[in-house]
Amino acid sequence: MFLDLKFDNNLKIIDTHCHLDSDVFLSDLDKVLKHSFENGIDKIIIPGASIKDLKRAREIAYKYEQVYFAAGIHPYDIEHYDECILREFLKDHKCIAVGECGLDYYRLNGKDEEIKKKQKEVFIAQLKLAIEFKKPVIIHSREANEDTYNILKEYSSKLNGGVLHCFNASELLLDLAKMGFYFGIGGIVTFKNAKKLVQILPKIPKDKLLIETDAPYLTPEPFRGQRNTPLLTQLVGKKMSEILDISHKELLKLCYQNSINLFFKEN
Repeated sequence: MFLDLKFDNNLKIIDTHCHLDSDVFLSDLDKVLKHSFENGIDKIIIPGASIKDLKRAREIAYKYEQVYFAAGIHPYDIEHYDECILREFLKDHKCIAVGECGLDYYRLNGKDEEIKKKQKEVFIAQLKLAIEFKKPVIIHSREANEDTYNILKEYSSKLNGGVLHCFNASELLLDLAKMGFYFGIGGIVTFKNAKKLVQILPKIPKDKLLIETDAPYLTPEPFRGQRNTPLLTQLVGKKMSEILDISHKELLKLCYQNSINLFFKEN
C-alpha cells in the first residue's frame, strides 16, 4: 500500500535508517522516493544487514543522489560475514558508515554462549573496520545491553562516532552519549507500549538525537501494521517534539543538524 500523504516540504529530514533495499519496495521505489523528496526528506541512509543485499543498496544509492548506504552485517547474519567483501563496499564514496552491526540475544535461550561469542567477534571486527575507514558505526543492540556497552566503551575513543539504532531506552546505554554516540528514534516512540522510551527520551542530550524509520518496519501510529516509508519520519518527529515540549520545526532542525554532524561532516 502506498500512503499518499502531504507534509511541510519546507522542513528537512534525514532518515538515518531505512531498508530501501527490501523486496517490499521493488514495485514502487521510484514513487516512494519521489513523494518523500517532495515532502521534506532530504537524505536517506540504507543500513547494511546482509552481504547479499549490499549490491542492491549500492545500486539504489547510485540511482538516487540523495540516498547513501552503509556496509555491515546484522548479528543474525554473522555466518555470512566476509571482511573482504565489506572492504570493497566501504571504499565506495557513497558508503558513509559501517553497520548495522552489533549484538542480538533476543532469540537465544541464555545457553548459546558460542553464538554470543561469535556475535561479539564479528561486532568487534566491524568496529575495527569503522576505525580503519574512519566511518561512523550503526549499532544494533537487542537484549544485550551490558555486552554492547562494554564493547563500545572499549572502542569509543578510536571510533568516528556512531548511532544506537532503534534505541531501546536502556539507562546503561544512555551513558554512551558521553562517549560521542547518538540515539536513533523511530516509530516505536508513537506506540502505546513505549512508556519506557517516552520516559527516557528527555534524558538524551538533544545534540545526540536522530530520526529514523527502520522502514519498511516499525510504522508509526496511526498507520501501524502498514508498510513504513521515509515520509513517516514526520510523525516520529511530531511525537518527539510533543514529549520534549519543543516545536516540531525546532525538533526537526535539531535532528537534521545532528545527522549532518554524524554522517556528512568531512573529517
